[in-house]
Amino acid sequence: MPQTTSDTSNAVPVWGFFKSVTRSFTDRRISLWIALFGLVVALLVTLVWLAGRYEASQYQAELDRDAADAVSDLQRGFTHHALSLQNLQYKSLSNQLWHGEISGLLNQNREWLRVEKRDPQFAVVDQANSPFRMPIFDAHSHLNEQAEIIQTCVRAKRLNGPAYSRSYFVPQASGMGLEVMEMCLPILEQGILSGYTLLTYGLQEVLAIQLGDTYGRRNEISFTEPDGTRLAVQGSVPRTKRLFTATQLLDLPGTTLVLRMDGRRAGPDLFPNVLPALVTAMSIALVSVLVLLVKDSRRRLKAERDLADALAFRKAMEDSLVTGLRARDLKGRITYVNPAFCQMVGFKAEQLLGASAPMPYWPTEMVGEYQQRQAVRLAGNAPPREGFESVFVRQDGSRFPVLIFEAPLINVLGKQTGWMSAFLDISEQRRIEELSRASQERLQATARLATVGEMASLLSHELNQPLAAISSYATGSLNLLSHHTDLPPAQTFSDLHMALERIAQQASRAGKVINSVHDFVRRRDQDREVVRPQTIVDAVMPLVQLQAHKLHVRIDVKMDESLSPVLCDRTMVEQVLLNLARNGMQAMDHPDCHKRLLTLQVKKAASSLSHGWIEFAVIDLGVGISEDIEKQLFTPFFTTKPEGMGLGLSLCRTVVEQHGGHLEFEAVTPRGTLFRFTLPTASSL
Repeated sequence: MPQTTSDTSNAVPVWGFFKSVTRSFTDRRISLWIALFGLVVALLVTLVWLAGRYEASQYQAELDRDAADAVSDLQRGFTHHALSLQNLQYKSLSNQLWHGEISGLLNQNREWLRVEKRDPQFAVVDQANSPFRMPIFDAHSHLNEQAEIIQTCVRAKRLNGPAYSRSYFVPQASGMGLEVMEMCLPILEQGILSGYTLLTYGLQEVLAIQLGDTYGRRNEISFTEPDGTRLAVQGSVPRTKRLFTATQLLDLPGTTLVLRMDGRRAGPDLFPNVLPALVTAMSIALVSVLVLLVKDSRRRLKAERDLADALAFRKAMEDSLVTGLRARDLKGRITYVNPAFCQMVGFKAEQLLGASAPMPYWPTEMVGEYQQRQAVRLAGNAPPREGFESVFVRQDGSRFPVLIFEAPLINVLGKQTGWMSAFLDISEQRRIEELSRASQERLQATARLATVGEMASLLSHELNQPLAAISSYATGSLNLLSHHTDLPPAQTFSDLHMALERIAQQASRAGKVINSVHDFVRRRDQDREVVRPQTIVDAVMPLVQLQAHKLHVRIDVKMDESLSPVLCDRTMVEQVLLNLARNGMQAMDHPDCHKRLLTLQVKKAASSLSHGWIEFAVIDLGVGISEDIEKQLFTPFFTTKPEGMGLGLSLCRTVVEQHGGHLEFEAVTPRGTLFRFTLPTASSL
């Protein structure tokens, strides 16, 4: 028994140990499952929470982008409105036409409540209200914001562009009201302030028109104060769910508005499995982008090759031109020259690019005239399409005439960026014209000399016989008188009587020859006509200008508009004036003559003895006439020119004296010579 009892007592502790071990193992498994379940639950919760945060961040980022896009749309809208008003200002319309144009803009832009046109002192000149609502201002309500309007317009004047005022509340007669904002735009005419255009916006209408269709369907958008007070609201959202909110600052010149956007979507409950689809979509998009990039690269390479070919073609064409090309920007700086222009003026392209007035190829004495002409061109006045002549100086100092054609330089946007000029060197053309003119003058001079020689031969032949007969009869009479004692007195008297009759007859014949030649010369009196002095000057100006271009002489014409017409041989007087003008220009063709100015002056004769006479004067600034030359200046066949014949001034004086006038000259202080001649007026004859 004791042994049995002992075995039984030993068995009880072993079972207890087993039970304790089993219970411990079970508790550990349960703990492991609980731990595993907890970990899975925690992982799922964490994933769901992270997914929710991820989707919430996506929603918030999308809402932020919408808010930023909405601000960009608002800024573009305000900019478009400002451009519309500026385009209207550039038209410089009358008040009636302005009111019509503004009414059209008010119909197109429902957010515009009112447009005012004000003068520089901020007084209202004209106004127009939106046709979609009753006028928001009465005669006094707008005066409350006058200080803010003036401050906004002063800011717009300083910015030289649109400026915006702070928003303010305008109560209405119905007990309601609306929040408005002003935009002021200065009106500039040729750079001078002439007034302001004041545009009143309704903030509620701005949200509804510019953002309502795009953002108002899925969001609630509003303008708020910095403290959150709502100024204008568009759309609505349920208030029972957690909402997403985004705010953006709308920076406008002069003010800043806060745009708030509340999203309609609430926080997500489950995380959608979009990652595989997103990766697949991104892979497809990446392949598509690569394909598009390959195609775009091929098109770009083809465009670059075409552009290079076009540039090479243009370069070859420009290098082959003999016409000089020059481009200038709107400030008068040279931006491009072709090789022909560089070769024409003798300067390299590097020396010309970027140069501005005065240009290195301008003559020194003509810089003022060229600068004035360039100022007129840069002011926007288009030059004549037929071109104009000018004179340039090469780098070596030689001068040459050019024919210039200019046209506006328009870029691809249709905006003028400068002027393009084409230059033709007309030196050879002028040389040929000068040779032709000289040949014509030599032919005319030869013809005149031939006529003089023919007339001299005629006089010699016609007068030789009567003079020889007179000489014979006179000699015979002298012989009769010497030997009168050898003959009867009656016969001597009869012979003397016959000889004297013959002498009288031959003398009469010689006088008729002289009278016939005199009549031939006086026939030109029949060609005289009544002509205005201005017509005579205009007739010789083309030939004078031609000589002036060659010798780089500036012509100044001083004409009294109240002069009476003269009675003269127009052709001969024009030749006299032309001859004197050419002599004056040739007198200034000297290295010492830096100021080359020829003055043609026509006025009433100053002398009391010359009442009813017109005085023509030609004044040069040449080297003058020495005392030795003065004594024989009008002597026929006397000349100081290598190719002259010495008949010019002599014939000029003869022509003037045939008209009853006189030709004279005098020295000009400090240098130069004045030639003047007079002609009678038609009323004085």
